[in-house]
Amino acid sequence: MITTRTPMRISFFGGGTDYPIWFREFGGSVLSTAIDKSCYITCRRLPPFFEYHSRISYSRIENVNENNAIEHPSVRGCLQYMGVDEGVEIHHVADLPARTGLGTSSAFTVGLLLGLYALRDQMRNKHALASDAIHVEQEVIKEAVGSQDQISAAYGGFNRINFNTDGSFEVKPIITSPDRLAALQQNCALYFTGFSRIAAEIAKEQIRLTPQRKNELERMRQMVDEAEAIVTNPNRPIDEFGHLLHECWH
Repeated sequence: MITTRTPMRISFFGGGTDYPIWFREFGGSVLSTAIDKSCYITCRRLPPFFEYHSRISYSRIENVNENNAIEHPSVRGCLQYMGVDEGVEIHHVADLPARTGLGTSSAFTVGLLLGLYALRDQMRNKHALASDAIHVEQEVIKEAVGSQDQISAAYGGFNRINFNTDGSFEVKPIITSPDRLAALQQNCALYFTGFSRIAAEIAKEQIRLTPQRKNELERMRQMVDEAEAIVTNPNRPIDEFGHLLHECWH
């Protein structure tokens, strides 16, 4: 049995420039960090002694006679992408609820792909794992999602992610002193409102409006440069990061 642990993330700046419809023309950047809240997936090959072919357990339980009948889109897509026809048993639990805006869906996809590779005694590096997850979500199951969440889940850490017009991406860890990072963390608070939403549904409208938001998206990408400069320069007041976030939310 394989168990994977994959972090959720907070996206600070540049969200929206990680959609292919934008960065394949203009390039994009985001500043985001993984957090200490994770999703956990266990998977194993299911012995052929059960009355079902595969068993998937998440907020509901699916017992299916063939993998193509699985209703969970990410599970079905990952198994299809990996060419898994044999019976499997997959269980998912998490530190936080789904649909809270912390990249939970992509963390699930990354964690499941990692587990399926491990069942084959294979190990994917971070870049390849993120690329696989992006492909599954955007091309296999056709979700309206960007490309930053999968990368944050695969890499972990506090990073600047650059998206190039040729479709490639680069991950640049934010290098600064531990004291500086501690100051940033002490000045941040994360609250659960009790509300949830399906990100892909919101993203469909966001993607539709992207061509009309050129000035806003370019400004949001510029904020990544400014935020990185604030965090890495010990002479800059850390409060500037908060003021920039306020501008971004507006």
